[in-house]
Amino acid sequence: MERLNVLFITPWYPTNEHPVSGVFVREHAKAVRLYDDVVVLHCAGTDATLKGLWRIEQESDKSLTEGILTYRVWHRRSPIPKTSYLLYLWSAFRAFRRIAAQKSVRWDIIHAHVFQAGLPAVLIGRSHRIPVVVTEHWTLFPKKLLDPFSIWKASIAFRWAQVVMPVSLSLQQAIEAYGIKARFHVVPNVVDTQLFYPNSFPQSKSQSLKRLLFVGLLDPSHKKGVPHLLQALAQLRHVRDDWHLDIVGDGPPRSEYERLAIDLGLANKVTFHGLKSKQEVGEFMRQAHLFVLPSIWENLPCVVIEAMASGLPILSTPIGGIPELVDEEVGILVPPGDAPKLTAALGHMIESLNKYDRVGIAQKAHRYSPESIGGMIDSLYRPCIQR
Repeated sequence: MERLNVLFITPWYPTNEHPVSGVFVREHAKAVRLYDDVVVLHCAGTDATLKGLWRIEQESDKSLTEGILTYRVWHRRSPIPKTSYLLYLWSAFRAFRRIAAQKSVRWDIIHAHVFQAGLPAVLIGRSHRIPVVVTEHWTLFPKKLLDPFSIWKASIAFRWAQVVMPVSLSLQQAIEAYGIKARFHVVPNVVDTQLFYPNSFPQSKSQSLKRLLFVGLLDPSHKKGVPHLLQALAQLRHVRDDWHLDIVGDGPPRSEYERLAIDLGLANKVTFHGLKSKQEVGEFMRQAHLFVLPSIWENLPCVVIEAMASGLPILSTPIGGIPELVDEEVGILVPPGDAPKLTAALGHMIESLNKYDRVGIAQKAHRYSPESIGGMIDSLYRPCIQR
C-alpha cells in the first residue's frame, strides 16, 4: 500500500528543557511512521528574544527526534492584549509553507494533536485542500476547565476535522458534554512494547517481599493520589509488613511526600527514586509485583498501559479512561481519595498476586502496541483522502 505524507502539528513535543512533555505525541508519530511518512511541526509558543515575528528551525537532537524530521516554530508575543494568538496562527501558516517548499511535498493529510493545534491545522487544511484529523488527550475537558475562547477553538477545530480521535470514550463524552459535535473515533495511547514487556524470569510466587510500584509526575495538586497511598500503606503495615513501595517520578511536592512517609513511620518501607528514563522505568516494572496509581484525576494514563504491557496487576481508580483499560483480570479499581478502601484493596491484591496471569495481562496490552495503533490511525487516514 502506498505510504502517505503526514504532517503532525502539535503544541507539545519533547525538548531539552522539557524532555517529558510531548513524549506521548512522539510515540504516536513513531507508530504512524510504521505505515506512513511523518514530519512534525511543533508550535513551541512565544519567544521573548525574537527580533522578528516568528522563527523556525529543524531539531537536530536525535535523542528527541528518534529519526522523525521535526521542526519547531516560535512566534513573538504581541504588545496588543489578546492578539498573540493571531501571531500563533500566522506563524503556523508560515512554517507550513516553509516546510512544504523545503521538502517539495504534497501533504496527504494533516494530523493535529489537541484542539490548540487543531484550529491552525483545519485553517491550513481548508486553504490548501488537505484533510485534517485531530487527536485529543487533554484533561481540561473532563475537569471542565475550558474558558469560552477555548470552547470556541475546540468547536471549530473538531467540526472542521474529518475525524477527531479522543484517546478514550470517557474523554469523548467529556467533549460532547460541552455541546461540541464531531466525527469521533476513539484511538487510545500507544505503548512501546520494545521497552515494556514481562520479566522473562518471573519472581517466585512465594517470594517474601512484594515490590509495589508507583510511576508518575508528582504534581502540586496531588492529582496522582500519593498522600492517600502513603496513608493507606501506613494502615496496611498494621496488618502485614511483607511489601516495599518504589516511587519513580519527581515534582515540587516530593519533599512533602518524603516528610509524610517519615511521619507515618514508612521511612524504611518507601523509596523515592526521582525521575528515570523510559528504559529504567521498564526495568522497575519487570521487577515489581504490583502497580499502584490511586489518581484523583486522569485521562488515559500511558503508565497504566506500560504496566499492563509489563504484565503487572494494577490497582487504580475508576477515573477517566482507566476503567476502559483495567478489568477484573487485570486488577482492582477503588474510589479516588478513599484511603480505607485502598488499604483493603492493597492487602487483597498482595495476598492474591498468584491469581494474576502476567503473560495474559501483557497480551491484553498488545492492542496498544505501535503496530496496532499505527495501523488503526492509518486506516482512519485513508477514507479522508480524495485522490
